[in-house]
Amino acid sequence: MELLKELCHIHAPSGNEEKLAQFLLDYIEQNAKNWKVMPEVHFGDGLQDCIVLKFGKPKTAIFAHIDSIGFTVRYNKELVKIGGPRTIEGTKLVGEDSQGKIECELLVIENENQPNGLEYVYHREIDRGTDLVFACDFIETEDTVQTCYLDNRLGVWNALQVAETLEDGVICFSCWEEHGGGSVGYLGKYIYEKWGVKQALISDITWVTDGVKDGNGVAISIRDSGIPRRSYINRIIALAKESNVPFQLEVESSGGSDGNELQKSPYPFDWCFIGAPEKNVHSPTETVNKKDITAMVNLYKYLMKTL
Repeated sequence: MELLKELCHIHAPSGNEEKLAQFLLDYIEQNAKNWKVMPEVHFGDGLQDCIVLKFGKPKTAIFAHIDSIGFTVRYNKELVKIGGPRTIEGTKLVGEDSQGKIECELLVIENENQPNGLEYVYHREIDRGTDLVFACDFIETEDTVQTCYLDNRLGVWNALQVAETLEDGVICFSCWEEHGGGSVGYLGKYIYEKWGVKQALISDITWVTDGVKDGNGVAISIRDSGIPRRSYINRIIALAKESNVPFQLEVESSGGSDGNELQKSPYPFDWCFIGAPEKNVHSPTETVNKKDITAMVNLYKYLMKTL
């Protein structure tokens, strides 16, 4: 869990993913020599802060977004949401501006003159445009991991675990997912036109609900706000049963992921969201059961071999 802890501490809200992208590039450079297959690393011009890893002869791609939710400093101590963070009075926020590192608190207000309803409490004015994120308090127990940004640093961590033994496949680390997306369209184009890849698994984190329980296995989403092609979902469910990895089926009317953006692209992608369920979504205390983390990694490894 040390790698996951390190990932959760890195400042990378939507639009400012550069630090996490560089961390991943350094990690890949240091560790890929010990993986079963050394991947081609695609990064830089044309990909912005996204990273594409190509292993062997790929048929299927894993998409994992590297950005997080957060807040942008406006004027007069106002804050604007990045994505959909939970706004809890007194939450510690951290960041950095021209005067140095910042640790402040969130103030939730009801004031018709402050339409966003959010301010920061700090001893000085913070530079406008500065982005702030939840302060990371990583708590590991025998059964669970609790911290901010398991969505989606756990999805990124999962992809890195799969990379260790992956022989054929693509891993795409995407940006902006929490605030409307924007990178998956060109990532899909890139991997389809270069290698003919048109199957995708979305390595992201979902919710504990009345139908999806923590500790009961990784969730395979039949639908959320997007509806993937059912024949592809049925193939995945059949393979999941064959794998003997614990899983549960999710059906939701809302929520979305990089899969929605793939579906809207002009390329014929099949996609499926597969992720561990978490409690306290988009808060500083997101919590995931370790059994579900193990199931997520094992199912991804199995599907990348068999799809």
